[in-house]
Amino acid sequence: MKSVCISGTGLYTPTESISNDELVACYNAYVGEYNEEHAAEIAAGSLQALPPSSSEFIVKASGIQARYVVNKSGVLDTRRMRPQIRTRSNDEPSLMAEMGVAAARQALQAARLEGSDIDCVLVACSNMQRAYPAIAVEIQSLLGAAGYGYDINVACASAAFGVQAAVDALRNGSARRALVISPEICSGHLNFRNRDCHFIFGDAATAIVVEAAETARGERNFEILGTRLQTQFSSNIRNNAGFLNSAEVPPRPWDDVLFRQEGRKVFKEVVPMVSELIAGHLADLQLAPAQVKRFWLHQANLSMNEYITRRLLGRDAERAEAPVILDEYANTSSAGSVIAFHKYQQDLVPGDVGVLCGFGAGYSAGSVIMRRI
Repeated sequence: MKSVCISGTGLYTPTESISNDELVACYNAYVGEYNEEHAAEIAAGSLQALPPSSSEFIVKASGIQARYVVNKSGVLDTRRMRPQIRTRSNDEPSLMAEMGVAAARQALQAARLEGSDIDCVLVACSNMQRAYPAIAVEIQSLLGAAGYGYDINVACASAAFGVQAAVDALRNGSARRALVISPEICSGHLNFRNRDCHFIFGDAATAIVVEAAETARGERNFEILGTRLQTQFSSNIRNNAGFLNSAEVPPRPWDDVLFRQEGRKVFKEVVPMVSELIAGHLADLQLAPAQVKRFWLHQANLSMNEYITRRLLGRDAERAEAPVILDEYANTSSAGSVIAFHKYQQDLVPGDVGVLCGFGAGYSAGSVIMRRI
C-alpha cells in the first residue's frame, strides 16, 4: 500500500482563558442566587438545594486547572453562563470555519504547502455550527483548496476517524493531500450550571496534513502505520440538541439539549475498551506497548489516561510518555489528542513510534499508530 504520513499539524487557541477559581466563583454565585430564590421550596423539601463547587474538587475529579474559551464574559455572567457570540451574516466566515482556517494555515506552513495543494478537507469534530453547507466546504473555499470536503461527527474520536478517512482517500486515489481539521467550540454545548460538568470543556481548533510520504517535505513527518476504529452504542455521554427539538411535544427541558454524562459508567466502560483497542492494534502491527515512545491520548480526564497507559504498559507511565495538556486546555473533545501531538512531538527521532487515540461519546474510539521518518 502507498505509504502515507502526517507532515504538519496546527493549533488555534482562543485568546481568553478561565481559571478554575474564576469559574467556581461564578458558579457558586449562581448557586447562592438560586438557593435564595427557591428557599421556601428547599425548606419544604420539594426542591433540592444546589451544592457549591470548588477548585480542589475540579482538580481532583479531572486534573483540569483552566480552559480557553471563545468568549469569557458570557460564561462568567451568572445571568447567562454561556458564550456570547456575535451573529454573523451569511456573507461572513462562520466562527468555526475561522478557527479551523487559523489551525489549517499553521499546519500547511509546517508541511511547507499552500491551500491550493490540498484537495480533500475533512472537518471532524463533536458539534457542527450548522447543518449545511458543510463547514468543511466553507473552509475549502477560504483556503483556496481544490477537490472536495465534508464534515464528520464521531464525538471525541472524530479526529482519529478523520485521519482514517484521509488515509483511505489517498490510498484509493480520490485525493492527493488532505487536511483533517477539528474546530471544537465545546463551551457552546456545556451546561455551566451543572456542578458535575461545568468545568469539563474548553475551546480550540487543530489541523493535520495527511499526504503521501514520498512527496512530504515537512520538517517532521510521521508515517501512518495503521488506523483502527471502533464504535459501541451508549447513552452515557449524550447531547440531545437537534433540528427536531422545536417539533417535539412536549418540548425538552433546556438542559437536555446540552452535554450530559454518567461519569462513573463512562470511566468503567471506556477504559477497557480503549486499552484493548490500542493493545490489539499494536499487536497486529507486531509492536509491543513498551516500544511506543509516546501516547497522545484524548484529553478528558487525567485518571482515565493514567489507567489506560497503566493497563498497556503494566506500570505507571512517565509524563513524557503520555503528555497532558488538559490542565491548561481542559477537554477540547476531538482536538485534545491532536493538541498533545502538536505540542509534544519535536523531540522524537526517526524510528520512534507514537499512538494518537481519541475516544468518547458513542461510544467511539480510534487509534492512529505512526512512526517518525
